[in-house]
Formats: sequence, C-alpha cells, structure tokens
Amino acid sequence: MLDGMSMDQLRTFIAAADEGSFSAAGRKLRRAQSVVSHTLANLELQVGFALFDRSGRYPQLTEAGRALLEDARRAADGMDAFKARARTLAQGLEAELAVAVDVMFPIATLTAAVTDFHQRFPSTPLRLYVEALGAVVQPLLDGRCRIAVIGSLPEVPPDCASEFLLGVPAAVVAAPNHPLAAIEGQVLRTEAAKHVQLVLTDRSTLTEGRNYGVLSPQVWRLADLGAKHAFLRAGLGWGSMPLHMVEDDIASGALVRLEPETHPLLGAGFSMHAIYLKDQPPGPAGRWFVDRLKCEAV
Repeated sequence: MLDGMSMDQLRTFIAAADEGSFSAAGRKLRRAQSVVSHTLANLELQVGFALFDRSGRYPQLTEAGRALLEDARRAADGMDAFKARARTLAQGLEAELAVAVDVMFPIATLTAAVTDFHQRFPSTPLRLYVEALGAVVQPLLDGRCRIAVIGSLPEVPPDCASEFLLGVPAAVVAAPNHPLAAIEGQVLRTEAAKHVQLVLTDRSTLTEGRNYGVLSPQVWRLADLGAKHAFLRAGLGWGSMPLHMVEDDIASGALVRLEPETHPLLGAGFSMHAIYLKDQPPGPAGRWFVDRLKCEAV
C-alpha cells in the first residue's frame, strides 16, 4: 500500500497541517474541500492510521500525524530540489548572471572571485547589485537576480535555500574627538544613547518598521556605506562598520574603536550567506561563483 503513495498526497497533508483546515488547504491548493478530504483519507488508508483527529470543529494532527509531518516536508523539499536541479541542467549555462551582494561583504574577496569568474566564463556577463539589509534580498524575490549574498539582514526568506560563505568581523568606532572616544573601557548603552548613531537604511520595504543594531534614539540613516564611513571620520556620530573597512583608520588613529556594552542588537560581526530561491537554484555559472566565494573565504 505504501508504494502507491504519491507526492500529491504528501503536499496535501502538509497544506492541511499548515493551514489548519481542509477548506483552507483546498483554497491554497486551488482544489475543492471534498478533493482534499478524499486525498487525505486515501493517504491514511495507505499508512494504516489516522493523521488527523476530526472530532472537533477543525482537524487536529494526531500524534502519529505530527511524527510524519517533518518527514513529509523533507520528502517534498527533496522532490522540489530534484525538479529545480533538473530544470537548471536542462537550461544550460546562464546567458547572464545577476547577483545582489551585501555592502558589508569584503570587497577584496568579491573582486578576486569576480576576476576569476570573468576568466572562467568570458561570454557570461555579470551584473552586480550592491545593497544593504532587505534591498539585497528584494532583487532576488523580484526575479532581477539569481543569487543574493546577505549579511546585514539576519533573516533568510522561507522560500530560499542558504549556504554559509564566511564571517565578517565588525567594529564599533568613532572619531578621536568624539565624546565616546574619551571613555576608557566599556561604553554603557545609556551613554551611547546620548549621542547620534549612524546606521544604514534599507532601500526596500522588507524591513520597514524594524531596526537592527540601533541603540540610540538619535539616529542618522544613510543609504551609502561610504558616506557612513566619511561621517564617522568627521566625528558626526558613532556606529558599527565592517572591520576590514576601518582597520587602517584604527591603526592611524583616524578612528577609535569603542567597547560598547554587550547587547544582542549590536553584534560583533556579520555572517555572510549565499541565498537563492529553492525552485530556482544557480545554474552552472552561478554554482561556480558561489563555490568560488566559499574557496576565497577559506
């Protein structure tokens, strides 16, 4: 009986569990409720036990149903990956590779990978978007790029697969004439909040209403990391920067590294990941580029 189980049955099972009712699952799958009920009844007949308790107003997963749900998800995801990979192989080499890259990503690492990409795929144009926060993800979701390299946005969209690339250390800095630079040892959050904090703003609407690493009520929002760097050097505020961008400034005394009070919103660095839609994985050139970024990170 189990050999006759279909992927359609598993997807219906997952939809019913996620949506909370057979009618809602039907709307999601664009099927009549009776079709959903019939499909699930056949699945339960094949596995030999009930997956849902139908005694209440809404069906509830049985203990056995809960035990099988994650297995069903893995099976469905595996089939999606298989179909996406087969579709990618059938399409062949990309005519163009578009990649959105987080502005926090080390430019030397990116440049080395791009240089090697040009030598390996001379006939494949490379289009790069350099953004921050949700604006890195937006081109991927809009279909304008195939791969996004994220770091300043700590969330991976649910329809995306993620591959770790490297960690980027960060430093909280201010100009030597800034009041916070005169504090020896730890800078308390209450003290930091008395001064303007320079932060990157999101060009997209994906993080609207949310703040990442903002501790001060006095905030200047900048859309350009280079401008933030210049404003920090000019003493116009304090803020966090990728360490590779301010190492020379710290060494020369143009910027002073601060030791802020430990706080979950102000991390010590960024975790860089390559993400792509699960049903649209990278083609041959994109796959090579992601792997090259990993090699560069080693």
